[in-house]
Amino acid sequence: MTTFESSRTSVEIASQPDTWRRAAESVAHFTDALPRRGERVAVVGCGTSWFMALAYAELRESGGHGETDAFAASEFPHGRSYDRVLAITRSGTTTEVLDLLTRVKGTVATGAITADPATPVMTAADAVAVLDFADEQSVVQTRFATTVLALLRAHLEAENALPAGVRPLARAVQDAERAITEPLSPAVLDAEQFTFLGTGWTYGLALEAGLKMREAAGAWTEAYPAMEYRHGPISITGPGRVAWLFGDAPHGLADDIARVGGVYSAASGDASDALDPLADLIRAQRLAVHLAEARGYDPDRPRNLTRSVILEGSEA
Repeated sequence: MTTFESSRTSVEIASQPDTWRRAAESVAHFTDALPRRGERVAVVGCGTSWFMALAYAELRESGGHGETDAFAASEFPHGRSYDRVLAITRSGTTTEVLDLLTRVKGTVATGAITADPATPVMTAADAVAVLDFADEQSVVQTRFATTVLALLRAHLEAENALPAGVRPLARAVQDAERAITEPLSPAVLDAEQFTFLGTGWTYGLALEAGLKMREAAGAWTEAYPAMEYRHGPISITGPGRVAWLFGDAPHGLADDIARVGGVYSAASGDASDALDPLADLIRAQRLAVHLAEARGYDPDRPRNLTRSVILEGSEA
């Protein structure tokens, strides 16, 4: 069985502080691909990239940079008007993303963020930010996704549009270094089920944490907006089951989880020593690797998944 230290996914997880720093240093080189202040923007992606789009859309709009929507690429509303479409695609080959960029080309400004410059997205979009230093060998996305969000956060920060309460990226990098090394709680390591919760931009992180656990470990996970937890999802919580919060906790949430016997996990919030929510996602990535290996799975080669979904008979 592989170990956390030896799997390729683990190495990529541990590299995130460095790739986040490099993303921040690269912002000025990628402005052609990134939204301008005041533009009405749609951000699109598939799977993990869609969840990063959701997080960024909330950050950008709440920071006053411009109206921003996020869609799975296959669900883009073609009857709606935007100033720019920004696509997130690690591989640069995902069918739904290329189909969308091809369809809107010439009618709206398009940008893309990718890891591979030798792919069709380079010509499908008007401008492309290439984060090749964050590319991955593992099928499961970890560092590329978070590095994209780090880049977009750094861009908002440079434009004085970072929402109140969101830490500067330099602090998030410091928190990421902690998240890589701090031991995970035994109660989390031994749990049988996980419900990930988020508010605002961190809801996208909750969705991504749940996806990572399902992809790498086949774990039983769910994800919801934190205030929706009491409207049904709390019924699944109990002994041996975790409610993991990204971001600030709604009033009384911890007490409600304790009341039903669940395990409450929250590493982020207002406290000066709490982790940035994006850094907390690293803990969930580490947990996914641990559970995969404990179940005899190879986290580098998850079941039923490929690096990119390429469909036959597409328009692109």
